[in-house]
Amino acid sequence: MRRRTELPGDSADAQSRYLEAAVNGVLIASLYAPNGNPRPGPKFVYKLAWMERLAAHSAELYAAGVPVVLAGHYNVVPTDRDIYPRNSYAKDALVQPESRALFKRILDQGWMDAIRTLHPVAPMYTFWDYMRNRWSRDAGLRIDHLLLSPKVAERLVDARVDRSVRAKEGASDHAPAWVMLRDRAIGPLRSSA
Repeated sequence: MRRRTELPGDSADAQSRYLEAAVNGVLIASLYAPNGNPRPGPKFVYKLAWMERLAAHSAELYAAGVPVVLAGHYNVVPTDRDIYPRNSYAKDALVQPESRALFKRILDQGWMDAIRTLHPVAPMYTFWDYMRNRWSRDAGLRIDHLLLSPKVAERLVDARVDRSVRAKEGASDHAPAWVMLRDRAIGPLRSSA
């Protein structure tokens, strides 16, 4: 079984933010990208450098042509439709043009955003801060993402966010996001549009 316990590109980086393992013929990467706050400052610089490394590694994985799922807490709100109408996050690292551009660079390599592909209009928030009653107001963000290589995308059955988990007492401020895949590809993914 192939395993990787760090994101390549910086041997001095001691933070544990990336894990990769082959499971039943699919390479699954679990990641926890840096938050980047406060911005500006060294934490934002680290976030951007880490995302640059992720973009470089994801390009290598994509070029390998193998089934890959890049799953995790990216700490990036890709677009304004992925966040409730807000002013309070305007200066946050999660919504900055630099963060969004790096996430888009990864998508532009050819990765499928599973949640957004199957739910193009719905907010599909994955995070609601405990501050300011954000859960009860549905003032959420989509910062957890499941990106699929073409060999996995053709096996996609479903992708969702389990919002009900977030409502439980003592729950995390994140709700689980997940994908369901066929055992084998049965042909090209067809759109109903």
